[in-house]
Order: sequence, then structure tokens, then C-alpha cells
Amino acid sequence: MTWQDFLQNTDFFSTDLSVTSIAYALLFSFALGLFIFFIYRVSYKGVMYSKTFNLTLIAMAMITSTIILAITSNIILSLGMVGALSIVRYRTAIKDPIDVVYLFWAIGMGIISGAGLWKLALISSVVIGIILFVFSKISDVQMPYLLVISYRTEETNDLVFKLIESEAKRYRLKSKVFNGENYELTVEIRVREKTAGLINKIGGIKNVNSVAQLGYDGDFAV
Repeated sequence: MTWQDFLQNTDFFSTDLSVTSIAYALLFSFALGLFIFFIYRVSYKGVMYSKTFNLTLIAMAMITSTIILAITSNIILSLGMVGALSIVRYRTAIKDPIDVVYLFWAIGMGIISGAGLWKLALISSVVIGIILFVFSKISDVQMPYLLVISYRTEETNDLVFKLIESEAKRYRLKSKVFNGENYELTVEIRVREKTAGLINKIGGIKNVNSVAQLGYDGDFAV
């Protein structure tokens, strides 16, 4: 018997997939995708929430589960699929590093669901979801802000910092620019309570032109 005859006659390389097993895998990956969708929605802390990206997570889990079903059903097909998928390149820029975590989470759950390890997928999803949700809420308490203050005289600088020291839990100077007429000060602060009172007090200092408060995620470049 030749190697070709062996491949054609043996059942080792082909496993029939029942409609029930396909439906279970797709429904389970869909449910996990919905869970990931929910966690991403409630824990999102970026500037612009993208529902399209979030829906992509559900589709990613289901598509990956389908691919794994195809791979496990036929070893020869799996070799060809690995080669085909290896040439695919995605150039979409990921704006927030946490989005990469959610993409890998969705892909991982799709792989595990397609392999039939549903208990592992369920437990790991719940644990990962709880961790991401809890840490997203903790970051709210410790979230820093940027104050961008424009003023006219150097003497105003001391008054501004005295007020920041009295109101802020912690602060750090990020930049100070003088354009010939006005100074522009950028300070990272962590306030004890709400920042509205601090902004109003700084704005009431003589020679202060403007005060702006910006949400800050730790990335800043001058």
C-alpha cells in the first residue's frame, strides 16, 4: 500500500462533526463573547467607546471556534489552514494596550470552546472578567488629572503651587513653557476629592488667564 492509498483509506485524518457539536461550540463561544462584550463595556475607560470593536470580540470568539472545529476534524486540512493563516497580516492600529488583552481573550476563548474544553473556558472567563472589572474600578479612585494653567507673571507661579499643595494629595510638574508673554504650566495632580473647587480657586488668582483640566492615563509627551 502506498502512502497515498493510506491517506485515502484511513479514518484517522477525518472526523465527522455532528450538527449538535457545532451548535454547542458556536453557542458557547457566542455566550463567552457576550460576557467579554459586557466586561469591556462596563470597564472601558478610554475617551471614545467603540461598539464596533466590542462587537468584533464576539465575532472573533465564534470565528476562532469555527476554525478550531475545522482543524480538529481533519489533520491534513489543519496543516493547510495553518499555512494559509500564517500569511494573513493585520495593520489595524490598537489605540489602547488593554484592547490587545480583550482580543487575545476572545481568541483564546474561541480556541478553547472549539476544542470542547468548556469548563476551562467558563472558569477562566469568569476569573479574567472579575479581575479586569475590579482593577478598572480601582483605577478610578487613583486616576490622575492634568492641570494646564496659563498665567502672565512669574509671581503667579508661587501662588498657583501653594494652592495646589493645599488641595492636592500629590502633584508633579510635567512642563513649564514661556512664550514671551505668558507662562503655560502643566501639572499632574491627584486630588483628595473633586477637582472643580481647585479649578475655580486657581482661576480666581490674579493674572491667571485660563485653567484646563484633562483626564490623564499616564502617557504624556511635550
